[in-house]
Amino acid sequence: MTANPNNRTAASPLAPEWLAVPEDLNALHEPMWAAGVERTAGGELAIDGIPVSELQRQFGTPLFVMSETDFRARARAFQDAFNEAFADICGGVDVYYAGKSFLCTAVVRWVEEEGLRLDTASGGELAVAARAGIPGAAVALHGNNKSDAEIHRALDMKLGRIVVDSLAELDRVAAIAANRGETAKVMLRLTPGVHAHTHEFIATAHEDQKFGLSMAGDSTDQAGLSAAEEAVAAAVGHDSIELLGLHCHIGSQIFEPDGFALAAEKLLDFLAAMQAKYSIVLPELDLGGGYGIAYTPVDTPRPPADIAQAMAAVVRAKVAELGITAPRISIEPGRAIVGTSTFTLYEVGTLKTVRVDAPASPADNAGETAENVTYPRRYVSVDGGMSDNARPVLYDADYSAVLASRSSDAAPQLSRVVGKHCESGDIVVRDVYLPEDVAAGDLLAVPGTGAYCWALSSNYNYLARPGVIAVSDGSARLIVRGETEEDLLNRDMGV
Repeated sequence: MTANPNNRTAASPLAPEWLAVPEDLNALHEPMWAAGVERTAGGELAIDGIPVSELQRQFGTPLFVMSETDFRARARAFQDAFNEAFADICGGVDVYYAGKSFLCTAVVRWVEEEGLRLDTASGGELAVAARAGIPGAAVALHGNNKSDAEIHRALDMKLGRIVVDSLAELDRVAAIAANRGETAKVMLRLTPGVHAHTHEFIATAHEDQKFGLSMAGDSTDQAGLSAAEEAVAAAVGHDSIELLGLHCHIGSQIFEPDGFALAAEKLLDFLAAMQAKYSIVLPELDLGGGYGIAYTPVDTPRPPADIAQAMAAVVRAKVAELGITAPRISIEPGRAIVGTSTFTLYEVGTLKTVRVDAPASPADNAGETAENVTYPRRYVSVDGGMSDNARPVLYDADYSAVLASRSSDAAPQLSRVVGKHCESGDIVVRDVYLPEDVAAGDLLAVPGTGAYCWALSSNYNYLARPGVIAVSDGSARLIVRGETEEDLLNRDMGV
């Protein structure tokens, strides 16, 4: 049985439950887009007044289109909101932009100019920081498997903190610093047993993951000592280590503050216990990041002020309960600053509609005995794919898309936006309603691609990675040049 072709606006049974048929396919759901993105009078998508057709003409597609204005505004919003919320607790907050989400020298300069600090996770990211000229004191180095070269580079750059991830790494950092006659500023990354998505508190077991030092009491061979406490004791015993404090990170794309609150309470309890037991002061506490953004209309990100006030209330109450001086708090928003600032622009190529069996909907079955019905799903191929956005294939991440080169009054059709790679899993947007009249040569825009898209990009099938442009004050400029085939071939050393 085939679905009723006249039922043009009903939700497709092939669509996930969360995906509603938009009332207006030309409308932009504001939380998913950077400020300054709107449709022109003619229906074309524009950013700061620049139509996407002009961006394609200048820079080609695929293309990462970033609003510098929006990036800076979101950076300031986190800085201002957390400083205000924590002013009476610890004098303010140090906001570290998580460079792993997206990093280039221009972004590092924006981060520094907006008063933020920078979090890195590799020697390569440190190299970007160094080229951009940000002071080392404003930079942190993360990573679960830092090389000796990376530790040396961190000391060369006089980083403000090295976030140590294991007992073995602590010993290596201490030895390298001692051999250089220097002192390394260190924070210890702990796993507090708080699950990012459920906020379930695990009291007896450490997290089954590669990151951090467990706070569970049975996590080392020393009776009664957790790996976290053993690391504190070892750090105190190293003359070449200045132990600044504690760090945690409970996950990513989190909308509710409950998990952050639980983590903060547990780390403050531990901090107070360590200060008392080892007669030390731990002046800093980093509560990580992971604040969510809107990838689809059902995502509900919280404003920075809401997150800041909720976290401040917990920290304020806990330090009062413990009777300790509040440590200086730091946070690490990356995705929440850069994610929504950017959309990816693609050109449509091949279109193909397939029919998929599914239980009949009431509208199509018209009261008859239930039976399977075939429903259309359209595949819309674009000139990029998993090489510029690996998140759908890696994490089953959901995205949205809109027709960008024009408006349309055509009926909605359930579509799947796919790339041009030789993989059936090469999906950019798994489920989205697009106008029936989308055709080859049209432009599509996928919002929310500022974080972990360019950063995870690859040259699979020898596709060159796209460029990144920054738009501000009505002008656009390249901040990362797109690769050419010559760039790819230059690394091939021949036979």
